[in-house]
Amino acid sequence: MNMDHAAAGKGDAHAALLARARSVLGSFTPAGTFTLRGAGEPAAPGLFDRTVLLWRAAQCGITRSHGGRHELAYAESADPAVLAALIACAAPAGSPVAADPETLSILALAERLAASEIPVLINGPTGTGKEVLSRFIHMRSPRAAAPFIAINCAAMPETMLEAMLFGHQKGAFTGANAAAEGFFRAAHGGTLLLDEIAEMPLALQSKLLRVLQEGEVVPIGATRPIKVDVRVIACANRDLPSEVEEGRFRADLFYRLNVFPLELTALRERPADVAPLAFAMVLRHVPQGANVPWIGEGALALLEAHAWPGNVRELENVMRRALLLAGDAPEIGIQHIVFDRPVRAAGDTTPAEVVPITAGSMPGGKLSNIVQLSETRAILAALDSCGGSRVAAARKLGISERTLRYRLAEFRENGIAVAGNRR
Repeated sequence: MNMDHAAAGKGDAHAALLARARSVLGSFTPAGTFTLRGAGEPAAPGLFDRTVLLWRAAQCGITRSHGGRHELAYAESADPAVLAALIACAAPAGSPVAADPETLSILALAERLAASEIPVLINGPTGTGKEVLSRFIHMRSPRAAAPFIAINCAAMPETMLEAMLFGHQKGAFTGANAAAEGFFRAAHGGTLLLDEIAEMPLALQSKLLRVLQEGEVVPIGATRPIKVDVRVIACANRDLPSEVEEGRFRADLFYRLNVFPLELTALRERPADVAPLAFAMVLRHVPQGANVPWIGEGALALLEAHAWPGNVRELENVMRRALLLAGDAPEIGIQHIVFDRPVRAAGDTTPAEVVPITAGSMPGGKLSNIVQLSETRAILAALDSCGGSRVAAARKLGISERTLRYRLAEFRENGIAVAGNRR
């Protein structure tokens, strides 16, 4: 990392901001990734993913050009929004964006873990950035040049999960017209992320345990094991110790994965991350060549005061909506911040507002949108009538409990608060 102050006088003009940026970015951004300097100062030697030029100006703003170069104009170095924008501009694409002390401490631990080969278990609510943290660990590890493959265990058909993970021989089952290597072999030498691992069937958990212990897989239809060299990172949005106690997750697999657990908290519990993430979302979704709007003080205050039930995914939705509403305006203001509609958690006895479903209530009155809304309300109503019991609600709806869990996970990703249990 090169934060050159260049010549005296010019460098001193940005010294306060550079010092604050160094204390944050130095926690998780590798050396040589970016350079920060005042406009007009000589360029630092070497190639950098990001270059940020700093200007003193009466009005704050970000100008972006090709080659990862950003120009940041600011008036007061003590303005928290300026530091947030600088962090977003300097962070490499795909890397974490953070400023909250709790998140920075997690990233520091993750960087130390990356140098080892031990399994990692990341816990946290849906939408908090578990996959981003997993990729961060991979990119800081000696395996960075090898594949990183992310698998969502809840999104795969239960009957196909084993074949997709471990591979299969041609003709091993109906429809297996060709052999497939599976994700473990595809990730050989690299990292395999198993997201939502609590959704993995018990029978498959025992086979995963063998892979972790022996370092080999047996494709379906094969008789000989195949050696694999893969680091496994597992993520869960449910409390795995409770799942073990209830008999839904193998204790031996849990202890095999739980060598060094990392816990990501909800976004509302790390408010200092909100502003940098908001600026990062703006930079991500503004088309190349278009003007990048600044986020006004009032808008940032609204964002930081919000509860964020949908975590970072909800924040991204809000910022994309704000960009659309702001149009060509140079600043995103309070009037452009529209939060997702509050919803009632299943099992809450407080009467909820009933909104009739009409063709005009959905964009374009599309049937698919109306059907999706009807399904959501039917599931929430079933959970309410069954006292929050997923088992009873699934039976009442005529679907499997696994399908219901998958639908509830989709609700949470979209910011819909859902309570319930597995009675």
